Amino acid sequence: MCGLNPHAGEQGHLGREEIEIISPALEALRNEKINVMGPLPADTIFTEQRLRACDAVLAMYHDQALPAVKYMSFGHAVNVTLGLPYIRTSVDHGVALDVAGTGRADAGSLVEAVKLAMMLVEY
Repeated sequence: MCGLNPHAGEQGHLGREEIEIISPALEALRNEKINVMGPLPADTIFTEQRLRACDAVLAMYHDQALPAVKYMSFGHAVNVTLGLPYIRTSVDHGVALDVAGTGRADAGSLVEAVKLAMMLVEY
């Protein structure tokens, strides 16, 4: 899980949310036998070594994760919203109004989002 503040708060120097809210919530999850790491700095969580060690990265807000995700796999990544009573996947980009109706839109991320949603339904 990403921290909320830059550098995950730097032990309270850049914000206390990691100490007072996020860390206790993650500890409660660990007590429920949920394997979760964090809070980790969002600027380094997307390294290859860290990504190999996890199934998902939980970000605190939209623009915290998507720049790195788009850099690594634009057009093929999928955004998943967890914790809802239904499956929600979406593309890794905005509405692409600049290419809408031109025949130049790349459906790669949409295809991946639908495939993942179908896989999650089966799961």
